Amino acid sequence: MSENPPIEIDVQATLQLLQQHSSEEFLLLDCREPNEHQTCRIEGAKLIPMRSIPERLEELDSWKEQAVVVHCHHGGRSLRVVQFLRENGFPQAQNMTGGIDVWSQEIDDTVPRY
Repeated sequence: MSENPPIEIDVQATLQLLQQHSSEEFLLLDCREPNEHQTCRIEGAKLIPMRSIPERLEELDSWKEQAVVVHCHHGGRSLRVVQFLRENGFPQAQNMTGGIDVWSQEIDDTVPRY
């Protein structure tokens, strides 16, 4: 891909990526805390809390040129993570606008809101 995608992606477009790509082609990254992840999660998301991402960055190396969508509760932490990832060689990284809260409202109402 020659052009970087927009920094934000909505929940509908994220769902399409999940449905159309394998886990080797697309990463949904949950940057919330473990207790939040226990409360609710999006199936298939990889949990790396925001504070741990700098020291765990090499775990993400295989997705440097792949689609990466980051989510948190409402979208604030994940936006900061996306900016960090883009600065560190992940040009495809995007923030899921509204976070898991909007996912619960628009995509999967079985995901509890908190």
